[in-house]
Amino acid sequence: MNKRLFRAGGVAAMAALAWSASAWSQLPPDEIGTVTLDKPGPHRAYIIDTQFDNATTGKVVVVDPEEKKMLGMIPTGYLAPSVLSHDDSRLYSADTFWSRGVRGERTDVLTAWDTQTLESEWEVEIPKKRANILMERNMLTMSGDDRFVYIYNFTPSTSVTVVDTKNQSVASEIDIAGCVLNYPIGKRAFGSVCGDGTFQRVKLDDSGHEVSRVRTQFFDPNETAMNERAARNGDMYYFTTLDGVIQPIDVSGETPKTGKRWSLFTDAQREAGWGVGGWQLMTISPALNQLYVLVHKDHGDRNWEDPSDTIWAFDLDTHEKVGELKTENYVWSMNATSDDAPLLLGVNIDGGLDVFDLTKMEYMHTVDGISAIPALVLSSH
Repeated sequence: MNKRLFRAGGVAAMAALAWSASAWSQLPPDEIGTVTLDKPGPHRAYIIDTQFDNATTGKVVVVDPEEKKMLGMIPTGYLAPSVLSHDDSRLYSADTFWSRGVRGERTDVLTAWDTQTLESEWEVEIPKKRANILMERNMLTMSGDDRFVYIYNFTPSTSVTVVDTKNQSVASEIDIAGCVLNYPIGKRAFGSVCGDGTFQRVKLDDSGHEVSRVRTQFFDPNETAMNERAARNGDMYYFTTLDGVIQPIDVSGETPKTGKRWSLFTDAQREAGWGVGGWQLMTISPALNQLYVLVHKDHGDRNWEDPSDTIWAFDLDTHEKVGELKTENYVWSMNATSDDAPLLLGVNIDGGLDVFDLTKMEYMHTVDGISAIPALVLSSH
């Protein structure tokens, strides 16, 4: 290279650097602070991201689905389930941490997050036994008056830790041997599905301790493969078998009562291969009195959890199919908002959020790339 050109180029580069440094030095210093969000509306979405590629640090992504805008993130622990309070003021997460990241001393806490500042308000250390498995909706639930949080434990023996949100302390641990999950019932009870095919109801007192329990025969486990990921509508829970038969159960009384079963599919549809699929595969719009189910046409024994691009709507009174939603993406979990102008929010396998207008029964849009590996999506009760 010509030395004269090299020197000229070097002088020009130094001059550019000097100008750049001078320009940057004139910028005002950044101000670090926090932004307070508006009070949550009925359509705000909270996507629970499993972070499988870095599972020790999960997150909840907060999204405005109509404006297609991410509002913020809440950092959580390892595979942390989350639940919203009924007044939408708090989101609770059951977190697990290790002192050396992936090893060392284990600490489990229930954390209360403010849904406007997205900052933690308080935490309570809980027994080191909460279920460290892929999140399901009924692993972490709340009493009807937001007084207690129910945390599902699996060691592999099963129990429920009851946390008092008023006193910010662990109230009790309730053994549910042979049963799984915690389905909230009213102000002071929760249910569990048991291996013998019964549905167990545990009643608590105002201090969070057990006062009674009853069981109702729910299904025959030797004949029926029941999916535990139910959809709720008031005092009714709707379960489905793996082959698409709906089993309602009424939890309004002291003893749960099973309702009449009905099928999502006609004989011709079953013959054509239609079946249910997905992770959180069902949801309900109370305002429209409709059940929404992820379905696919290649149903088989090994793909009943597969995502789908097709959602069918059913009237809860007539049990008739009343509509269908389609998307270009494959939805794995979904949730319908509880307001009078409901949206259906579906997280897809590419990390996007598919948004549907349920009043018009039509696809609206997709918020692309909003999460990494979404497991569940929550919205206002």
